[in-house]
Amino acid sequence: MLRNFLVATFDDPRVLLGAVAPVRAQNFRIHDVYAPYPIHGLDQAMGLRRTRLPLVTLMVGLMGLTFAIVFQFYTNVLDWPLNVGGKPSNSTLAFIPICFELTVLFGGLATVAALFLRARLYPAKREALPTEGVTNDRFALVLRRPALPVDVLRARALLIAHGAHQIEEKEASL
Repeated sequence: MLRNFLVATFDDPRVLLGAVAPVRAQNFRIHDVYAPYPIHGLDQAMGLRRTRLPLVTLMVGLMGLTFAIVFQFYTNVLDWPLNVGGKPSNSTLAFIPICFELTVLFGGLATVAALFLRARLYPAKREALPTEGVTNDRFALVLRRPALPVDVLRARALLIAHGAHQIEEKEASL
């Protein structure tokens, strides 16, 4: 689905960071910000919520722990009990290494899978960069294009007032 965007480019990350708050204050919808490296404080300036990936890691890690305990109890006590020196079959201390390993394995794999799904990263996906050089030395602030032409002019004036070097209108599926 193609959408219309306003793409403003900046040369300095501090100028970009200073432009985000006024744009949000004027109720323009920020689609995304592109930068060649992370910018400290940009998430707070954009009003992004914290990620829920740690919750996915915790839930699936607990599932891995439960699976490890149930599987080991089933194999050692119910399916194939062995009498080794009179020790009990359901020795909790013997279960700890496998429980730890499966918790970490399930949690790590689920985190990677959730990240790929959430970011829509899949094989053969084409890059969708808003402008040239955004991964090298430029910074881009991408706004959803307002419906009214008056709002488009107001957005352009606001971005130029806050240091944008170039503003383009693009139709893309970013």
